[in-house]
Amino acid sequence: MRSDDVRSLLQAAVPTAAVGAVAAIVSAVVAGGKGALGAVVATLIVILFMGIGFVVLQRTARSLPHLFQAMGLMLYTAQILLLFIFVAVFKDTTLFHPKAFAITLVVATLVWIGAQTRAHMKAKILYVEPEKSGPKS
Repeated sequence: MRSDDVRSLLQAAVPTAAVGAVAAIVSAVVAGGKGALGAVVATLIVILFMGIGFVVLQRTARSLPHLFQAMGLMLYTAQILLLFIFVAVFKDTTLFHPKAFAITLVVATLVWIGAQTRAHMKAKILYVEPEKSGPKS
């Protein structure tokens, strides 16, 4: 993975983790320990899913650039569907507070997407690969 890809990944993951920490504190105050656990689990799921998706998308962009846009749309659709499945599966759990889990999952996902969009807009991406300068033979 290139260094600018790692930078973009960190620019999305760090704000998401920060929002997850705030959500865990708020959930702990509102719903106790189970609320904090639900917020932490939701944050970890979002960072894991979105991080894996980011890596897959970057590899696709390098190896199959003509499929990049279609792959991005399919990937985001699949990620959102998987997150909805997680909410549906854990809606009646007693392991952690399901409302804290669901709210944190949605908020962390929105923060990830917003931070990733901001990172992409601020990145200096070359649209054309410059030719190497050197002696021509």
